[in-house]
Amino acid sequence: MNWDRIQGNWKQVKGKVKEQWGKLTDDDLDRIDGQREQLAGKIQQSYGIGKDEAERQLKAWEERYDKDTGRPS
Repeated sequence: MNWDRIQGNWKQVKGKVKEQWGKLTDDDLDRIDGQREQLAGKIQQSYGIGKDEAERQLKAWEERYDKDTGRPS
């Protein structure tokens, strides 16, 4: 997955991120502004999980996003 595509389309992608991680607020997502590391950190913080688990969830979401949009990873 090319994270640059997600970052470049962040305004459109935010809704999909919020569907997956509903505890993240619109303000959180605005501050994250497509930065993958910040998103992973916010997932960790909001859900009380470790870095490895946050990364695992984020990677799985990226793969689903690619599949749903029909874009190659």
